Amino acid sequence: MTLAAETRRTIERARERYPSARSAVMPSLWAVQHELGMITAEAMAEVATLLGLASSDVEAVASFYSMYHLTQQGRHEVVVCTNISCALRGADDIVAHLERTLGVPSGGTTADGEFTWASTIECLGACGGAPAMQVDHGFQENLTPERVDQILAAARTAAPEAPVTGPGGGRSR
Repeated sequence: MTLAAETRRTIERARERYPSARSAVMPSLWAVQHELGMITAEAMAEVATLLGLASSDVEAVASFYSMYHLTQQGRHEVVVCTNISCALRGADDIVAHLERTLGVPSGGTTADGEFTWASTIECLGACGGAPAMQVDHGFQENLTPERVDQILAAARTAAPEAPVTGPGGGRSR
């Protein structure tokens, strides 16, 4: 596998930016994920080569952080908070509604590739607007099943967004 020239340049710029190549792993992985939509074993090996690191160094970072996807994801990512504030205000009902509506359990991707219901998460820090979820890293609060349906419908019909900057100046889907 060979990454696109622009991705390779991004990785090389990240390598030049830091005194240690290890510091460039995270922005390099963001660049790969932006290009491929996920991080493959082949891409991790290529990043390791470009940074002069062992493949295991890159794999350790990619597999540790939940923001990096090692499997193909849907066009939109959904996470739902199930911490105490959200739980007390109906998070379990929202989770059940999402499972029925999307037709996949937490961790699954819809058959049409539109949504990955990435997970339930312990806390999104949005207790004042519980129950809460994120769609493509955007907060959605005061959820009801009807509001969830509106949010999903809007995401489904939205034009693909430009990539956002990830940690360390890399790019993410």
